[in-house]
Amino acid sequence: MTADGQWLTFLALLLPFAAAAIAPVLTKALKHNAAWVLALAPALIFLHFTGFVGTISGGETLAGGYVWIPSLSVDFSWFLDGLSVTFALLITGIGALIVLYSGGYLKGHEHQGRFFSFILMFMGSMLGLVVADSFLTLFVFWELTSITSFLLIGFDHSREASRRAALQALVVTGLGGLSLLAGLLVIWSATGVTSMSALLASESALRDAPLYMAALVLILGGAFTKSAQFPFHFWLPNAMEAPTPVSAYLHSATMVKAGVYLLMRLNPVLGDTAAWETILPVFGGTTLLVGTLLAVRQTDLKLMLAYTTVASLGLLVMLTGVGSEKAVEAAVLYLVAHSMFKGALFMVAGLVDHESGTRDITKLGGLRKAMPVTFAAAVLAAASMGGVPLFFGFLAKEEIYAGLGFADGWTTLLTLVALAGNGLMFAIGFAVALKPFLGAKTETPKHAHEGPILLWLGPLVLAGLGLVSALLSGVSHELVSSPMSTAVLGEPVTVTISTVPHIGLPLALSVLTVALGILVFIMLGQGRATMAGLLAAIGWGPDKGFDQVMRGLTRLSFRVTNIIQNGRLDYYMTATFIAVAVAVLVPMGLYDEWPAAPQFPRMPFYEWTVLLIALIGLGAVIYARDRLTAIVSLGIQGFAVALIFMLLGAPDLSFTQFMVETLSVVILALVMTRLRLSPTDHRPTGEKLLDIAVAGTCGAALGLMLLRVTQVPFNTELSDFFSQYSRVIAHGRNIVNVILVDFRGTDTLGEIAVVMIAGLAILALVRIRSVKPLADNKEER
Repeated sequence: MTADGQWLTFLALLLPFAAAAIAPVLTKALKHNAAWVLALAPALIFLHFTGFVGTISGGETLAGGYVWIPSLSVDFSWFLDGLSVTFALLITGIGALIVLYSGGYLKGHEHQGRFFSFILMFMGSMLGLVVADSFLTLFVFWELTSITSFLLIGFDHSREASRRAALQALVVTGLGGLSLLAGLLVIWSATGVTSMSALLASESALRDAPLYMAALVLILGGAFTKSAQFPFHFWLPNAMEAPTPVSAYLHSATMVKAGVYLLMRLNPVLGDTAAWETILPVFGGTTLLVGTLLAVRQTDLKLMLAYTTVASLGLLVMLTGVGSEKAVEAAVLYLVAHSMFKGALFMVAGLVDHESGTRDITKLGGLRKAMPVTFAAAVLAAASMGGVPLFFGFLAKEEIYAGLGFADGWTTLLTLVALAGNGLMFAIGFAVALKPFLGAKTETPKHAHEGPILLWLGPLVLAGLGLVSALLSGVSHELVSSPMSTAVLGEPVTVTISTVPHIGLPLALSVLTVALGILVFIMLGQGRATMAGLLAAIGWGPDKGFDQVMRGLTRLSFRVTNIIQNGRLDYYMTATFIAVAVAVLVPMGLYDEWPAAPQFPRMPFYEWTVLLIALIGLGAVIYARDRLTAIVSLGIQGFAVALIFMLLGAPDLSFTQFMVETLSVVILALVMTRLRLSPTDHRPTGEKLLDIAVAGTCGAALGLMLLRVTQVPFNTELSDFFSQYSRVIAHGRNIVNVILVDFRGTDTLGEIAVVMIAGLAILALVRIRSVKPLADNKEER
């Protein structure tokens, strides 16, 4: 990548965030018409990435970036190939239409500027995710998508359902993000690389590594939660509490495909193993069936589409797991087709709701004449979703059946799963597209009419592209499908599927899919009642389980907090000193073959004398009958330490210790004169014994540690450094002073601040006046 191309790409990645920053101000000035200006940002980014399509379709890849954290070899870098550029085009192209749609959908909303800001920040996060090369860049943008989607899902924060859905999405995808982080760290440890491009170049290094299974499980944890695979599927339909532009963008065209993107990206290095080809098809196929069956149960247009999105994600995961060339081609074609028809259908659902006042399919009908453009967009999108010939969805469906077939029992099972899922999605797609518009006109809360251009432009463009891209399949494959399939498979692939069907088994299965879809469409009412009864009989589900888990965590945290944060200082001190003893003794036991203790050094008689003075002071503290005596006796310990400093040739340090100890005793004594000094230790014997044990253990641990330190060969590196540079750099002859003032100046400043705060607190305590208790004041009583 040229220097100009690298700089422009960097600006393109920052542009959504810049647009998000000015969105509230611009909306305040232009109202809903700010959408036309803000949509220029994703449109310009779309044009920028379109400039790479010719180069990448020729078989090249592009990389660039800037150094971020040199000490850790971390770069802010990007990697462009058929997969990342296709996602970038989907994110920015559909994003521009969504921004325009948001201008019409939220017209007059008091927080429309904030919404524009959130949606653009999400766009930038998703764009950074799909083009990221370095692991850290990928993870940062991955988490940003979770945070920004939380803001979007909970946009209507006055509603409890919105808040719950936002929190649920954040918890599930946030936990998945931690799993992804752990997986990337495992990959780093196993291969030694920190970027996607280097990992892809390593070929089978990860598959052959002992940590392969750990990396696979952790990566799947991140991908499955993000792409709502069973049993983590429940958060996506609940996210429909967000405004419809969010549903059309985040939960059909972009965010929920982040997990699929990750699986496709890592397919060349994680795929082609028994675990990959088993886990992905099992979970993907299960998600496909669960999503479509739950969609049949719904009457809300958005929920019907949401559950089919879950099903579509399952289909994509299943195909990626199969991993054959045809299966990968099918996954690529379906991903692109799904982005177009599902984005269009979501916007249609929102448009119907916006203009009629309801999304309940049982309360809609006869809107065809009132909303002809919306009806046309709905039919075109549903035709692609159902896999009708001449639409891009038809190419994907044909390739699905060509890539699966009936080669053995496993592929036969997967083919039947795909057949059932596609048939049910056919029925749901045409139910959304036809039932609100055909039949007798029903009374709706609002007088239905065609929406403004901001509302119908997006769905009409996306639905039309589903037809045009199939009719021009040669160009579509050359520029998009083949480069993307090549990136996913890790070897050159040429996609050739056209609007001419595969004569044979794929065509027969396509016909069977349509027949099944029509049958379900006709019996949709009975199917809805059957699923409602089945779900009522089952009762429990992952969504309810999430609430149970959250309640359990809340109760557990409350009980744990009551135990470890009960408001008693003696408990806190005991726990702290136990932790100190464990932290000191356990490492010594591991490295020094505990219980072998360090040797006690030989000491002259005067050092024994000082030690004896310290022990006498300790006894005086323990056996003191009141606090004041204990405080005064405590000073003996400090004076003994000062004597040791003096005997070892550090008179300045000894003087400092004498002064500090004297001041400490005086100040504490002054404070104690304001308190009751009578004996207050009324603890039972058991508590006293526990405190004696803890104190003795801590003392022994710290003593043994100090003895162990003194027996380690003295390292003069720091001493030599300070001796060499104190005069040269800090211009001071007193090395101790130079260390305190210059080399450790910030630490010293902090210590001074602590002493000052402590002094102020002590002054406040000293100045407190004695006040008789209310019970002892007869007049006030």
